[in-house]
Amino acid sequence: MIEEKYMRRCIQLAENGLCNTAPNPMVGAVIVYNDRIIGEGYHIHCGEAHAEVNAIRSVKEPELLKHSTLYVSLEPCSHYGKTPPCADLIIEKQIPRVVIGCQDPFSEVAGRGIRKLQEAGCEVTVGVLEEECRHLIRRFITYHTLHRPYITLKWAESADKFIDLIRTDGRPVLLSSPHTSMLTHKRRAEHDAIMVGSHTARLDNPQLNVRNWYGQAPTRVVLDRELSLSPSLALFDETIPTLIFTEKEALSTPRKRFIRIDFRQAVLPQIMEVLYQEKIQSLLVEGGSILLQSFIDAQLWDEIFVEEAPVVLQNGIKAPRIEPGTPFTSEQHFGRHIRHYVASPTRS
Repeated sequence: MIEEKYMRRCIQLAENGLCNTAPNPMVGAVIVYNDRIIGEGYHIHCGEAHAEVNAIRSVKEPELLKHSTLYVSLEPCSHYGKTPPCADLIIEKQIPRVVIGCQDPFSEVAGRGIRKLQEAGCEVTVGVLEEECRHLIRRFITYHTLHRPYITLKWAESADKFIDLIRTDGRPVLLSSPHTSMLTHKRRAEHDAIMVGSHTARLDNPQLNVRNWYGQAPTRVVLDRELSLSPSLALFDETIPTLIFTEKEALSTPRKRFIRIDFRQAVLPQIMEVLYQEKIQSLLVEGGSILLQSFIDAQLWDEIFVEEAPVVLQNGIKAPRIEPGTPFTSEQHFGRHIRHYVASPTRS
């Protein structure tokens, strides 16, 4: 189908903005004249021009816009934010037809851009590759509809389902390969925040930054109920914004904030509320088995990546258990390492 062909191109373009558009959604746009692409664009960086604007600017023969179709993966905005409304620009350029992948879930848009285009006499088609377009902006949708970050759980385990040996100090068992370690850092760059528990922070002293990939380091999030973690840990070096959830009073700095919560109540919902207020749309959980299992037991996750290493530990700390009967959605092989992926069955 010709419309799906061009919408797939919109999705391809949009994915280029993965690490730079948040808190805005990723969006791609294509302009077609006589079955020929004459303009392309995507939302490159938050606060800068949207996909539709970049696509229109790329057209070398602007007189053709009056006879073209604009394909865009997400409903054009109709409100003034950091940039003017894209719907107004489309109307100004007299583009007669617009094909939209999915409607914007953001309350300030939510169908208003579509109505504005229709009222101006533009022919509008909505819902082409809608599922794929919604998947593209799943983090944006989760944040605005569930009022929490999109949550990714990640761990590496041995072939016999252990994530580490039982230890009190020293280096953890290395289960990742150089290739899969690089992919871990890539995933960090794609998230707004990364979380560990106090046990992992104490034993591993992780930096939780992006070293083996290009991109901005995510905000660090750590649980430290009793403020028992040493201030000399890498987590507290203040090179990266860090949120510490505790029940104690402590003096915060601009890049190291202590946030009090009630540990007698359910902890994760309180943390999710704070992260939502902080406008954190995506959270990567790399914590130990207890923290990961708490997210699974609370059914508070959207996707899980499990790296299976070709190593047998025979004993140690057991890997988290996903709900019985939940099948892996897909898997990838990286040499003898296997990366399993599962999407939450509770997601619509």
